[in-house]
Amino acid sequence: MRRTAALLALLALAGCSTAPAVPAAGPPTSVAVEVQPLKAALKITDPHGVEVSLTKPAERIVCLNGLCDDIVVDLGLTPVGTSNPTLVSHPALLGDKGKDVPVVPGTFGAEDVEYIAGLRPDLVIGLPGVHDSLRPAIEKFAPLWTAEPATWEESVGYLRALGALTGLTDPAVGAEKAFRTKLAASIGKTHADGRSAKKVLLMYGSVDAIGVDTTSSLKGDLLGRLFTYPFPAKGTDVDTASNYSVEELLAQQPDVVFVYSLLFSAEDRTLSAQLADNPVWQQIPAVRANAVHETHAKLWGSGRGLRSLTAVIDEALAKVPA
Repeated sequence: MRRTAALLALLALAGCSTAPAVPAAGPPTSVAVEVQPLKAALKITDPHGVEVSLTKPAERIVCLNGLCDDIVVDLGLTPVGTSNPTLVSHPALLGDKGKDVPVVPGTFGAEDVEYIAGLRPDLVIGLPGVHDSLRPAIEKFAPLWTAEPATWEESVGYLRALGALTGLTDPAVGAEKAFRTKLAASIGKTHADGRSAKKVLLMYGSVDAIGVDTTSSLKGDLLGRLFTYPFPAKGTDVDTASNYSVEELLAQQPDVVFVYSLLFSAEDRTLSAQLADNPVWQQIPAVRANAVHETHAKLWGSGRGLRSLTAVIDEALAKVPA
């Protein structure tokens, strides 16, 4: 039961983008590297129109989602508490120093509010649709901001918003500039060497419930800027829009597959291992070419800030052949 609940939590976290009502245009092949100035502020409106107001610049921030850990670190801060210890300890974020960040107890979406209060936060950042039920309890001692980017531009927007709320505007602008430059160069590289024509897939879940990061998701959108990514959301129902069968994966003929698997113990098998004996799976070009890559589940599944996205770009460029 616990394993099933955890798997459902990962599926919800990984596939929490909303399918578009109309087909989106193809991703642009260029990225502006210019960065707009940023001013400190105690009131901001985030990329999804949510207003956040503080009485003083935020210094002590508790992170209940992966975006938070990432953008807090990009600003030169350390979360005073996290529910993502594996992510914050990834080399792309704090590395070994992340092991010193207090871990908020409780399950995803049902974290220990009393423990969070004891951390004396100025701001708590969680995930919309997951942590909203904690709002009445959390907002007795700190504002709760629920944040979820669907594109890298929105990730930038959240970084800038927190940069304003903390007064750390220079680090925010610097991180944005570095990422824009990185992404622009990477797009130019894949289009120059022909890798933009390679079909790439990012998937997760279990053999009984395969999920795909569609073009309506943050990672699917990002990979679609670099490569060919023929995996749109299937309709507008968020519960089914990311579900693909093995037969549907085969129909798109991906050349390279990235997978992030939810593992509960050393005995658990990765998703690609679970599929290894499936005859349809075996026909997929990436499988035949031994181009299926298991990735760091927290980085690829939960990482939503610019540090995580940079690491995803680096790994994708290294593993998609020209």
